[in-house]
Amino acid sequence: MLDAVLFADLVTELPAAVRLQRLVNTLRNHFACGAVALLQLQQAQLKPVAVQGLLRETLGRRFVVAQHPRLAAILASRQPVRFPPGSELPDPYDGLLAETPGEAVPVHDCMGVSLYVEGRCWGALTLDALSPASFDALAILQLQQLSLLVEAAIRITELEQANRALRQGELPAAGTSTVAAQQYEIIGQSPALQRILQELDVVASSELPVLLLGETGVGKELFARQLHRRSGRADKPMIYVNCAALPESLAESELFGHSKGAFSGALSERAGRFDAADGGTLFLDEVGELPLSVQAKLLRVLQNGEIQRLGSDKLQRVNVRLVAATNRDLQQQVKQGEFRADLYHRLSVYPIPIPPLRERSEDLPLLAGHFLEQNRSRLGLRSLRLAPAAELALLGYNWPGNIRELEHVISRAAIKALSQGAQRSDIVILQPELLDLPQTLRAPLSPAPTILPAQGLKEAVNQYQQQLILQALEQHQQCWSKAARALQLDASNLHKLAQRLGLK
Repeated sequence: MLDAVLFADLVTELPAAVRLQRLVNTLRNHFACGAVALLQLQQAQLKPVAVQGLLRETLGRRFVVAQHPRLAAILASRQPVRFPPGSELPDPYDGLLAETPGEAVPVHDCMGVSLYVEGRCWGALTLDALSPASFDALAILQLQQLSLLVEAAIRITELEQANRALRQGELPAAGTSTVAAQQYEIIGQSPALQRILQELDVVASSELPVLLLGETGVGKELFARQLHRRSGRADKPMIYVNCAALPESLAESELFGHSKGAFSGALSERAGRFDAADGGTLFLDEVGELPLSVQAKLLRVLQNGEIQRLGSDKLQRVNVRLVAATNRDLQQQVKQGEFRADLYHRLSVYPIPIPPLRERSEDLPLLAGHFLEQNRSRLGLRSLRLAPAAELALLGYNWPGNIRELEHVISRAAIKALSQGAQRSDIVILQPELLDLPQTLRAPLSPAPTILPAQGLKEAVNQYQQQLILQALEQHQQCWSKAARALQLDASNLHKLAQRLGLK
């Protein structure tokens, strides 16, 4: 019966995320276990791509293999590996099981198997059960057999994605550095984010200048790097310039270079950032801060592809794709005479607004999980996670500093927890008071909003339902049946709603 279900999914064209999620759901039901996770190996770390039975924040975590002996043991073997109750190896999912959030489960059963696609190690499949005798010899044999179907599903998904990219005329990311993609990964699954990433993929294949617009802290540099990775210039350099940090007296020299004797201290000829980016991409962050005198020379580059070094009469051709970013209203600056109108129109051939975090509330648990895992690794903790009330506080906050502010809030809370006596060998749970969020900016829970939400109605309703469910769980010590009664819902319907909202 299980084989028939898996085969049906193999021969049906499905979105990658849907196929892989259905896969882990089916495996969890078959083995009657607490959690199943499908993890993809990227360099030296494992990225969860589909989970069932684990907290949603798990999808934002990245597990460094060297720091997790169980995951390392699974990847080192071509056969299924079982970790019996009482295993001394630490569990990477400590505190992340949805049925026992924040709790260690010392007496339980775990097993996993490495996955190979076309002879390369693709990742791993892990299963966790709360009962100590869940996985016997038959279960291990079944996992070995079913891993072949899992590998087939992954391969079919990869082929469908490649075919879809070819049909849409997208450039393959063959020149992309996996290390760079991992370092500058954009985390999230919200519709708002997916729309932006799809738009970036389309415009990346063109040579048009792109202007990234967004509030401070939304991660405009990450989107610029994504654009470069998806372009035909991916194997060439991307040079980053923070225009706000350039002194006006040196801005021209930094961008275009200078000749010997161009000014006091110019003892030799020096190339600029445009030279360094030749053939690749130049990213001008905070472009609205550039002096007017430099803006005129930048316009020449966009018009003619020529630069002139400071102190030189010689013109030099460069082949550079320009990406700019700003958190300012450039149109208003043009009206005030602070920014050249002709340059603005050249830069904003293709403007892309980056949504603030408050419009991506579905991504907040994933981003929080990412920063929690970073701090767990950095501080040498066994496990680090949010209390449900703390997650509720994060969801209710307006985030004027966006993702950068979220990162700092979680890092600060983790250090506070240690300074207040938390032990590194414990599951450290961050309570709302450790987050130190300004009370005035928290969105209060009330029977109905008194003002219209900034996001769409559907997103506002989803966020409000998330808050009510988390509050009910907090009031009833994470007991789902009691929370369902308090919310006047059938328990099965509450579980389905929580899964749809990304809380399970």
